[in-house]
Amino acid sequence: MPARIVVVAGEESGDQLGAKLMQALKRRLSPGGVVFTGVGGRAMQAEGLDSLFPMADIAVMGFAAVIARLPTLINRINMTAAAVIAERPDMLVIIDSPDFTHRVAKRVRAAKPDLPIVDYVSPTVWAWRPGRARKMRAYVDHVLALLPFEPAAHERLGGPPCTYVGHPLVERLEDLRPGPGERLEPPYEVESPTVLVLPGSRRSEVTRLMPVLGETVAAVSATLDGPVNWVLPAVPHVAPLIAQGLASWPVKPRIVMGEEAKYAAFRSATAALAASGTVTLELALARVPMVVGYKVSRLEEEVRHFIIAKHASLPNIILDARVVPEFLQRDCTASNLAGSLLPLIAATPARAAQLAAFDRVAAAMSIGADKPSDRAAAVVADLLHARKPIG
Repeated sequence: MPARIVVVAGEESGDQLGAKLMQALKRRLSPGGVVFTGVGGRAMQAEGLDSLFPMADIAVMGFAAVIARLPTLINRINMTAAAVIAERPDMLVIIDSPDFTHRVAKRVRAAKPDLPIVDYVSPTVWAWRPGRARKMRAYVDHVLALLPFEPAAHERLGGPPCTYVGHPLVERLEDLRPGPGERLEPPYEVESPTVLVLPGSRRSEVTRLMPVLGETVAAVSATLDGPVNWVLPAVPHVAPLIAQGLASWPVKPRIVMGEEAKYAAFRSATAALAASGTVTLELALARVPMVVGYKVSRLEEEVRHFIIAKHASLPNIILDARVVPEFLQRDCTASNLAGSLLPLIAATPARAAQLAAFDRVAAAMSIGADKPSDRAAAVVADLLHARKPIG
């Protein structure tokens, strides 16, 4: 009999992880050796998943959006849990989106206590609400971590067994790293340096950061002797908002769209001005020195008083050191951002220090020749083979 695995993802990144995990499990268990059901988007559906409902129903971010969609979210949580229980699968794999997936997992565990449950992508228990780690032991049997320090964090906090399987970005190093002649290094004699502007992928991020980023771009351009090739990679769903914000910028960057253009920009970039987020890890792996800025709403700022992490950007968190300048909230000013960005465009000790730190980040993230999805599938397969029969 084929293994029956329910996979539940709640947003685009989880859909991509789920699809790759499904591919890896098919290779490991053979295509006829596994059947998938659950919730996913286009990528998982392309691998044969018949989603219980459109993933867009639960792909919401931010306090206001969650509150506005709360009745739908509660309905989908109950629907998903009931479907898993009725399916009587051999395993449940939840992927990221903990506000949704963990509530499903708790309901399933209460009804099917012997069903193995795997959590692919650890919640940020190392940053805030650390008590979640210990609580997860009641309904999660194993965590598949994307960041190398997370297994130690779960052990320290009393969380479930946790294995570092690797971040999907480690498979994209060829896309991120420049080939011969793609990146201009200082000093610049003929060509102009390329500097990236990365205002984020969420509407709230873009709205709050665009004004200060525009001021920073203008200040840096006015300070440097020569011209700068400013490039802004944009994602489609916030492109109109970015275009609206650029209307008031005295110095306007060139906008590029699409993943291929984005990675081409990374390979050519000398430095970057970025919002805090996964993009900081992309930049570190691409060896692009950066300065990070971030602003949130007043309500979110009050919530962030409970954050226990010392750093905001992933390179700093991974190394547990302030290798990348971070300016948050009131400190996120054009003066601070420009003052830290200017040395990164020249051949300075600050630039050299970041590049050396990024080599340490890459070493910490390395999983050798393995693929993260294959490592994740190996853990899932081991748990399947050890699974106790369910009555």
